[in-house]
Amino acid sequence: MPAAPRRTRRRTQALLASAAGLAAAAALTAALPADARESHYDAGRYQDVQLLSFNDLHGNLEPPSGSSGRVGELQPDGTTKTIDAGGVEYLATHLRQARTGHPYSITAAGGDMVGASPLLSGLFHDEPTIEALNGLDLDVTSVGNHEFDEGVRELARLQNGGCHPTDGCYTDDGFAGADFPYLAANVRDEKTDEPILDPYWVWKKNGVRIGFIGVTLEGTPGIVSADGVKGLSFKDEAETINRYAKVLQRQGVQSIVALVHEGGFPASGSYNYDCDSPGAGSGISGPIVDIAKNVTPAVDALVTGHTHAAYVCTVPDPSGRPRMVTSAASFGRLYTDTTLTYDRYTGDIVRTAVKSANHVVTRDVQKAPDMTDLIARWNTLAAPIGNRAIGYISADIGNTGTESPMGDLIADAQLAHGRELDPRTSLALMNPGGVRAGLTYAAKGAEGDGVVTYAEGFTVQPFANTVNLQDFTGTQLIQVLKEQVSGANAAAPKILQPSAGLTYTLDLTKSGADRVVTDSIRLNGAPIDPAATYRVATNSFLAGGGDGFPTLGQGTGDLVGSDDLSALEKYLTANSSATDPIVPPKADRITVVG
Repeated sequence: MPAAPRRTRRRTQALLASAAGLAAAAALTAALPADARESHYDAGRYQDVQLLSFNDLHGNLEPPSGSSGRVGELQPDGTTKTIDAGGVEYLATHLRQARTGHPYSITAAGGDMVGASPLLSGLFHDEPTIEALNGLDLDVTSVGNHEFDEGVRELARLQNGGCHPTDGCYTDDGFAGADFPYLAANVRDEKTDEPILDPYWVWKKNGVRIGFIGVTLEGTPGIVSADGVKGLSFKDEAETINRYAKVLQRQGVQSIVALVHEGGFPASGSYNYDCDSPGAGSGISGPIVDIAKNVTPAVDALVTGHTHAAYVCTVPDPSGRPRMVTSAASFGRLYTDTTLTYDRYTGDIVRTAVKSANHVVTRDVQKAPDMTDLIARWNTLAAPIGNRAIGYISADIGNTGTESPMGDLIADAQLAHGRELDPRTSLALMNPGGVRAGLTYAAKGAEGDGVVTYAEGFTVQPFANTVNLQDFTGTQLIQVLKEQVSGANAAAPKILQPSAGLTYTLDLTKSGADRVVTDSIRLNGAPIDPAATYRVATNSFLAGGGDGFPTLGQGTGDLVGSDDLSALEKYLTANSSATDPIVPPKADRITVVG
C-alpha cells in the first residue's frame, strides 16, 4: 500500500540550519530521560519535531457564534474564564506563529474537517474548506464520520479534485482537491476488502520519518445516512492501527502517530485543566480510553476527535506505559502543540519526553489576509442565497438540553410538512444530533434583530436529509421511544425531539428502557393504542434506522418529501412575520424526573 499522498505536495519543507539543530539538541539534553543522557551523548542524535493538530472543524471558516465560538479557561483561583475563539483567519495566524522557530513541524487533523458545515462551505459541497485547509498547510488528516455525509465518491472528489457531478464548477479555476492525504485505514470496500483511501502516510525530512495511520470510529454506519456508507465496511479501530503499525515497522518506520476520529469525555469542560492530576475529577472516559489501551506500544501518540471535547491526557498502552492522547475541541477553537523527540539512533520517539498542550485560537491576533480573501470570495457567491430572510423569531431559540426549543421547532416543521404530504400524519420525531445549532435573535449581519436568514437555517440543518413518512403500529412507536434509552443508546441516551401533541415522562431514576414511562405516553392527550397505526414523520437518516433506532427502519408505506431545511423554511415563512414572530417553544413536551 502506498505510503505517500497521491499528489506532490505544493509546500516545500524548509531546510534545517545546522546551528539551529545543535541549539535545539543542546536545550533538550536536560529534559531527556537518563537513558538518553549517556556519556557518549551525540548533539545530533535527538531532534524535536513539532506536531500541530486540530479536529472537527466542520467547515467553520468564519468565527462560530454563540457557545460554539467560545472556550472555557480554568483560572488559578478555580474560576473559569470564557474566551471567544475560532475562525480560520485566526487559526492560520496562530498556526503560522506556532511554527516559527520549528523547522521540523507537521500539521495533522483528526477528521470531520467537512460535513455539517455552515452555509459558506456547505453550499459549495465544502470546497471552500478544502481550499482553506490547503492554505493552512495541513499535512494529513484521518477521515471522520462526516466525511461520508455525501458518500464515498464525493469524499474521493474532495481528495482528488474535479467539479461536482451535479452542481458543476463554482469558479473558473475548477476544484483541485486536497493537497493533503485523507487516511481511511479501517474503511474498506466490501467487495475488494481494500481501504478506500490510503491507510497511512509517512512524513520525511532529513532522515526523520514519522508515520501516520488514520481511522474513523467503527460505529460510523450508525450515525450517518445509509446511502453515504453503502458498500463500505468499518473495522475495529485498535486492530486496524495495530495492523498498519506492523506494516510501517517492516518499512523501517518506528515513529508512529495514530489519527483517530473517536474520542472521550474529560472530567472538566476547561481546555487547560490538568487531565493527569491525581484524585477525583481527573482523566477522561469514553470509547477512546479502551482504544488507546489496546493500541500497540509501537504507536507513540494518538490525536483524536469526534466528541468535540478538549483534553491532553495520558492513557496507559498495553505495556502499562503512559502515552499521550489529545483532542482540540471543535470548530477551530483550539489547536494542540505536541513535541515529539525523535531519536535518530533508533528511529523512534522518546516517549518519556513527549509534551503536549492545547492553545486557544484567540481573535486578538491579526487576521491572515489570504483567509480573509478566501472567505470574501466565497461569501460573494453565497450572499444572494444566504442573506434571504425566511422567518422571524421573538427571542433566541436554543438547541441545548434533553429537549430543546430548536428541536421542538424542527419537529413541528416536519409535522406540518408531513401533513401537507399526507393529512393522516400523526407526529414527527427529530434526532438531537441533527440539530446543529440554535437561532439567535441578535442580527449577525445587516438583516436586523429577530430575522432568520437562509444561512442561519442552513447552519441549523445542513445535512440535506429528506422528510420521510412511515406507518408504525402503536407498539412500534412505544418501542421507538424506549430505544432512546436502551440498546445502542442505553449508556448515552439519544432523546428524540417530539412534535407538539406528543408527551411522556422520562424517569432517569430508573434504568434501561424503563426510563420511558409507558403509561405516560400521550398523543394529543390520548394514550397510544398498541394496535392502531400512526403516520410518523422523520428525516431520512432516522428513517433508515440511524442513531440506534432500528425500529424506525421497519416502517411501512414510505413516502419521501422535501429536504428538511425546505420544510423548516416553509414553516417559518408561513408562521411568522416581522410583527408576529415565532415564540420559542417551551420544550415541555417531555417531563424529566430524577
